Amino acid sequence: MSWKNNELNEIRRNIDLIDNRILTLLNDRMRFVKRVGEIKSSDKSPIYRPDREIEILKRLEELNSLESGLLSKSGISAIFLEIFSVARNLERPEKIAYLGPEGSFTHQVAESRFGAISDYMPLNSIRDVVSAVETSRAKFGVVPIENSSNGIVGETFDLLERTDTKIVAEVYISIHHSLVSLNNSIKNLDRIYSKDIAFKQCEKFLEAHNLSEMELIPVESTAKAAYLASKDPHSGAICSSIASKLYNIPILFENIEDSTTNKTRFIILSDFNNAERENNNFAKANVKTSIIVRFDDDNEAGALFKFLKGFSDKHINLSRIQSRPTRDQHFKYSFFIDFDGDFRSNDIQEIIKPYGKNVKWLGTYFEDRG
Repeated sequence: MSWKNNELNEIRRNIDLIDNRILTLLNDRMRFVKRVGEIKSSDKSPIYRPDREIEILKRLEELNSLESGLLSKSGISAIFLEIFSVARNLERPEKIAYLGPEGSFTHQVAESRFGAISDYMPLNSIRDVVSAVETSRAKFGVVPIENSSNGIVGETFDLLERTDTKIVAEVYISIHHSLVSLNNSIKNLDRIYSKDIAFKQCEKFLEAHNLSEMELIPVESTAKAAYLASKDPHSGAICSSIASKLYNIPILFENIEDSTTNKTRFIILSDFNNAERENNNFAKANVKTSIIVRFDDDNEAGALFKFLKGFSDKHINLSRIQSRPTRDQHFKYSFFIDFDGDFRSNDIQEIIKPYGKNVKWLGTYFEDRG
């Protein structure tokens, strides 16, 4: 066995040497980052540049593929997104608001983009998150905007129309629910806590286990449900696996959602628009723009058709059209539209110019393929 121990010791010495080199290189990187932060602070440029981070990740993924590296795409993202987070906090520490509480899916999304060490602000409602960004109490806000099974989050759309916050990034995550409880048998449960939308997403499981007739108590979030169940041994909760770990409550069943492809789209809000890239990579990449449009006369025949025809004529793909009733006028509607491309491009400007202030630019950002 001594030769094996000798080989292991040699491997560990090599790993230690590599770790030392990584640390030296990371410190070298952070020195450049610190200088970038000083330059950005002088003209108040935004620290978070999702377009730049995506460019770096794509370049590293291509390099890893060429070198037949052992790291997976998700592994590269996990490592470097955390490096980006440390770098941003070195440049200029900034607060990130999200729809809480801690352990919610929105919290998971926030940490996936801003890292574990960022200064987070969990808030009770989407309105609170948007308000925190609008009043500069937080630099960024993370909120859900739509779910593949349950459709749009109306409150988010309505707030985008009424505020000046901008979409700077989007994130899609798969939504997986677990049934958790301090009790080791579902036969002993009297009630189940969860968010109303989570109950809907797990209807088949609840029916199959004769739980649909039990007292189902809707609460503000699945994380709140886990917390309540952790204090009540005769209850259960439908929540994420992260919430179960956070509140130290055992998982009875995993992946209980009806759809295995259930995803939620989240957006990251801030007070700036992503800049156009000097090398034009931003325009060539998978870029999405979100806008809101109203028409002065809703009774004009074909008003929406005429507007959308401009996109068709220029072969611009529309990925979403959603109507929402306006709050300031009865039986009037606004249209939320996502399309491929940069709002500032000549083609897009030609389409929207005749509509003037009736078109509101919500943001241009890299498309997350989910």
